[in-house]
Amino acid sequence: MTETAASPSQAADDHPVFTHQEILRVFSGVALAMLMAAMDQTIVATALPTMASQFGGLDMLPWVVTAYLLTSTTTTPIYGKLSDLYGRKRVLQTAIMLFLAGSLLCAMAQSMTQLILFRGLQGLGGGGLMSLAFTIIGDVVAPRERGRYQGMIGGVFALASVAGPLLGGIFTETIGWHWIFLINLPLGVAAFAMTRSTLSRLPAGRAKPRIDLAGAALLTGAVTSLLIVATRGEAMGWGSPAALGLLAAGLVMLAVFLWHERRIEEPILPLHLFRRPVVAVATPVVAVSAMVLFAGIVYLPLHLQLVQGTSATVSGLLLLPLVLGMTFGSVGGGRLIAKTGRYKVFPLAGLALSGVMYALLGTLPELAADGLWSTLILVPLGMGLGLVMPVMTVAVQNAVEQRDLGAATASVGFFRSLGGSVGVAVFGAVFNAVVSDRLEGAGLSGRAVLDHGAAALAALPPAARAGVVATLEHGFATLFLLAAALAVVSFAMTLFLKELPLRSANPGRAKGAPAAKG
Repeated sequence: MTETAASPSQAADDHPVFTHQEILRVFSGVALAMLMAAMDQTIVATALPTMASQFGGLDMLPWVVTAYLLTSTTTTPIYGKLSDLYGRKRVLQTAIMLFLAGSLLCAMAQSMTQLILFRGLQGLGGGGLMSLAFTIIGDVVAPRERGRYQGMIGGVFALASVAGPLLGGIFTETIGWHWIFLINLPLGVAAFAMTRSTLSRLPAGRAKPRIDLAGAALLTGAVTSLLIVATRGEAMGWGSPAALGLLAAGLVMLAVFLWHERRIEEPILPLHLFRRPVVAVATPVVAVSAMVLFAGIVYLPLHLQLVQGTSATVSGLLLLPLVLGMTFGSVGGGRLIAKTGRYKVFPLAGLALSGVMYALLGTLPELAADGLWSTLILVPLGMGLGLVMPVMTVAVQNAVEQRDLGAATASVGFFRSLGGSVGVAVFGAVFNAVVSDRLEGAGLSGRAVLDHGAAALAALPPAARAGVVATLEHGFATLFLLAAALAVVSFAMTLFLKELPLRSANPGRAKGAPAAKG
């Protein structure tokens, strides 16, 4: 199939002109929205033991994380389509209000069950915030310039993902875990106010929108079932009736969903987008790259805590070089895209760099605890990871028509969330398989160590602890080598990414509107 960049003439003609100041105002608002949603994916991790001691229900504790993950992932493609039908402002404001309502209710929760339910409500808003942040930038900035802003949004995502556990630990140890959720209220109000007036100038949506309710229900059911199996299958037992039943139900609903989407006029996830070579390559690259990304975000702190004996707060601080590198890679890559009009070379360079750094960590995992070596590895690792996600968003947005911008951008976000979720589960299962046999003598398992952290090692005598730590280091080295292998897979897929010319005009900008400063 021959593919060309979607031209401005293919979009609606009634897009307004945005000045540089208006673009900065929109960017500030959506960046705050992204900050909240991304941070809440990880901020509760360090507060979970405190929550369990207050509410009880230790067996339900993982669902505090899983509930947010499920609802935010399943709603991402739905928000994208709804914003195409009803307009960005209305849908973004709804997502912000849902997120803030969920945050307030989480802070007021009186039981573990309430907390899990309210985290699910929070995720219903969070899925829209992450999806629409990238989409709205695509509305107001031309593709040639989007790299600058998408790169900065990518930097915000990286900062929030790594800073979440650090802030969660600080809040829990000082002013209380409730502030993990209450901090969202002023941020959300500010995001709402910053985008309210400016986004009013975007089109309000289509004249007679039709909602694909059946498609939304089928997609939600399929993704929820499959994600529960992926994230909780080990706890349930991979061969248990519950896991097998959920897997079968998910696959059946997925098959029916794909059949249904081909027959409806306004599908939730337009399958014709995946016939475009850029979209067909970019989405699996994003999914696999998200697995590579979350290997660092989730398991590097655990390595520092379990093998090196650092606290949760200190391990978060030791990851700052990774955040610095990701921010530099995202922002720097975006500026180079705007300057050169090329994008394919950046994810190729980033995946190669991150693969080499993960290989170093896998062969010499002790380097992660050495200050100098840690910086020399984590900064380029972060740079490599930061060069992938924003670029793929720019490539996909450039390849589709304006009417499909929301759905196309949401598909990138959906595959990113899906890849991250599955990646964390796969890495956890591999870690458990690698170390559990060796830990049986100490009365431990890999899963128990991942779930309870350093507390699982506290009661061991020093001689036994040394052997356990050596086993855990071997397990983490295996994970880092697996991440390096996945980076190679993603690199190979990126070779097939078609590079289309980046347009210098956009329906949301006039030719005379000033470019982003940079």
